[in-house]
Amino acid sequence: MSDHLTYHTRFSPEEFDAQYNLRAGRPDYEVTVVPAWSRDSEATRATSDCSLDIRYGEGEKQKLDVFRCPDATAPTLVYVHGGYWQRGDKSIYSFIAPPFIAAGINVVVLGYDLCPSVTITRISEEIREAIAYIWRNARDLGISPHRITVMGHSAGGHITQMMMATNWLAFGDDLPADLIKSGIPVSPLSYLEPVRLTEALNAGIRMTPEVAEAESPMTNHPPITNAPQLVVVGGSETDEFHRQARMYVEKFGTADRKVGLYIVPDVDHFDELNVLVDPASPFFKHTCDMLHGKGPQS
Repeated sequence: MSDHLTYHTRFSPEEFDAQYNLRAGRPDYEVTVVPAWSRDSEATRATSDCSLDIRYGEGEKQKLDVFRCPDATAPTLVYVHGGYWQRGDKSIYSFIAPPFIAAGINVVVLGYDLCPSVTITRISEEIREAIAYIWRNARDLGISPHRITVMGHSAGGHITQMMMATNWLAFGDDLPADLIKSGIPVSPLSYLEPVRLTEALNAGIRMTPEVAEAESPMTNHPPITNAPQLVVVGGSETDEFHRQARMYVEKFGTADRKVGLYIVPDVDHFDELNVLVDPASPFFKHTCDMLHGKGPQS
């Protein structure tokens, strides 16, 4: 096993908590960050050309929201929210859409069921169902099935990596192998054993050692597509989140598979999303470049 995958033995439970339990370092998260996102998201839903709560599966939260630009043939950004697989709701993240709509990009925000009601294994299955649904129903949704980029933040970054490891042909004869044209894992959790050892977080996730191993992109789910990826991490994030990003880039980037790394300057795990939706930011520009097939710019 590589050094990247054995480093966790040097941390105590308290040190793991400091590295991964990020809300503890942002006491304003519930009183400032989420309310601001929710307020902007409500305004987005009220003013956009959108279709809300479209059911793509049988789970309670298996619904998606579509935000359309005027061009049905434009690229589509499929966004998967974070929350350590146990918190969050798609309704908080509608605020992602407006700058992309203005740039001529369609946006789909996915909901999914949460731990402990379901397992992290099931969550990846649900997102596969969502992406297959989008591809099969794109015409009715008013978007193109041929220009899909998946982006996810934190746990959503893990899910994005899992989608890049998906053999779509195994999920339907009608699905193309290159269904996803590019991936953008933002602050991804590429290796799950350290998260399992963070007691406060794993109390809700309930990962066993076997599940942590089986569901880690680093150990069991390498990308099977050469579609380009841009891995993103905030400059002020913890050392562990930087390591989680770097290990994936170093292991899976090849001459044929471009996997870039972009560090968003001077922001933490949460504020990097505020930078993403700033049309003047390099992060926004790099994301648009990926959506338009220009490859990772790091």
